[in-house]
Amino acid sequence: MSEEHLHLPAVSQLRSRVESLLLVSDEPVAAEELAEACSVDSSQVEDVLRQIAEEFDARGSGFDLREREGLWRLYTRPENSDVVEAKILQGTQQRLSRAALETLAVVAYRQPVTRSQVAAVRGVNCDGVMRTLALRGLIRQVEVAAEGEEETAAAGPGGAHLYETTDLLLEQLGIESLDELPDLAPLLPDVESIESDY
Repeated sequence: MSEEHLHLPAVSQLRSRVESLLLVSDEPVAAEELAEACSVDSSQVEDVLRQIAEEFDARGSGFDLREREGLWRLYTRPENSDVVEAKILQGTQQRLSRAALETLAVVAYRQPVTRSQVAAVRGVNCDGVMRTLALRGLIRQVEVAAEGEEETAAAGPGGAHLYETTDLLLEQLGIESLDELPDLAPLLPDVESIESDY
């Protein structure tokens, strides 16, 4: 490690915590929410957020911390958009493994299904494959709305989350509806009849 790195000033515990919370936040987050998580006053967190944003700008960091309508979020720096887009597109063009294709087929033909139901059909645990398919945008948790309520993730047997395929899958397959898939459904058991220990 160079001497220059050894003399970098340490960040405060509050800044360290705010940075960690920003990294795990899926949506833009208010300073008040971060302050509540850190058990400090929101003005302290706002000062830290501005300090982080200014430092990222001054250093030309790959991270860009932006505030919009009182909400803060980490972004990639706009100047790096070409390499970021290239990496994302490369990821979407990678072939799916056989396990992923099998899992995707079960979800497509028997949706909505739980992870354990998919695992029962395939005969192996498929949590990792399901996560990969969700990250690739090919499946998602089913959203249902009760009358007068906001949408929430639907639950299957025992409170397990239900999954379905997305419009992105249809685009990738070049079809407009799952009705256009080959008729393989009779080869798969009905989800209602699937019981599993997975």
